[in-house]
Amino acid sequence: MDRMIYLSMAGAKMNMQRQDVLSNNLANVSTTGFRAEMEATRAVPVLGDGASTRVYALETTVGYNDSTGPINFTGRSLDVAAQGKTWMTVQGLDGTEAYTRFGSFTVNTEGNLVTQSGLPVMGDGGPIAIPANSEPSIAADGTVSARLPNGKSTDVGKLKLVTAQDKLIRGEDGLFRGADGELPADPNARVQDGALEGSNVNPIETMVAMIAAARQFETQIKMMQTAEANEKAAAQLLSGS
Repeated sequence: MDRMIYLSMAGAKMNMQRQDVLSNNLANVSTTGFRAEMEATRAVPVLGDGASTRVYALETTVGYNDSTGPINFTGRSLDVAAQGKTWMTVQGLDGTEAYTRFGSFTVNTEGNLVTQSGLPVMGDGGPIAIPANSEPSIAADGTVSARLPNGKSTDVGKLKLVTAQDKLIRGEDGLFRGADGELPADPNARVQDGALEGSNVNPIETMVAMIAAARQFETQIKMMQTAEANEKAAAQLLSGS
């Protein structure tokens, strides 16, 4: 059988994987702090006699788009948007330190500062506890203050803000982690208080890419059909019918 059918099948599979990535990005166009996943293809030559002109198209993950998303001002005291390459630190469900750009925090029933999904927000000294009946707020340097019922304000902790020099690794839980483990706190990192960073997914570009991937998939299917037709014609010629 002509190897073209295998090459076309590999190309169709690659386009399906590309559609999965693009669909996931488009689904998170409104997710706070979401980083668009990037994908690419690479050519792998087919080894064997007479196959020097044949190549497989394989999908490869190249990480994520680290450009900053739009800043949306909310005026909420526990909303912060990381500036530049700054990341905020949380504790993942597996107990490890992880990093996120989702800066919408709240206070749980135990009085700890947590994300909207309940993950503890980590400070320089561990989880941050908020005094009861106080009004917490976050400064540009990550300092968390609490305004007590008597009107006095006191510092209760400081967000552990890190700066990623290299790209982080996205986990299955949607959080990011350093390739070499935990990152040190960066005293120069800053956040924008009373604001949230939107997703950096460009919906128009993503839709155009999805249409292009769909057309490429159709082309690969047609190539497989052509290979099947060629095989049938060759079989008829060899059988003499």
